Amino acid sequence: MKRAVPTQSASASIDGKIKELGDWRGKTLAKVRAIIRAADPEIDEEWKWAKLKSPGTPVWSHAGIVCTGETYKNVVKMTFARGAGLEDPSGLFNSSLDGNVRRAIDIREGEKINEAALKGLIRAAVALNLDLKSRGKSKAQGASGKRTG
Repeated sequence: MKRAVPTQSASASIDGKIKELGDWRGKTLAKVRAIIRAADPEIDEEWKWAKLKSPGTPVWSHAGIVCTGETYKNVVKMTFARGAGLEDPSGLFNSSLDGNVRRAIDIREGEKINEAALKGLIRAAVALNLDLKSRGKSKAQGASGKRTG
């Protein structure tokens, strides 16, 4: 009989990924993580989509997925799950612009992150998630306020 192997927390997995990278990508992911946490102290860190050939991906959620933090050879990619529904007055989104739902920010080595604009985008994504969640609940309620089947 196989025993379950204990898994580490999502935060520990993200810490490990940052340390494992050990280069500009690790520093950038750590910076992005700090900005996300500063923008929304209630955000949940998750580690999703781990498979045999893929170690998994850092995910930040609040009332649904806000964004992911993927690392590639030449970029750290922040993909916003509902980015197409967000205003981006600072023009941070520079990738996945043709999709109907997601938008991404590719950060390359040496690029400066506009922290204020990124915090605003994160807060807007959380607000959108909360709005969609509350609308979903109100649709499932009848006039009496009780759930209808």
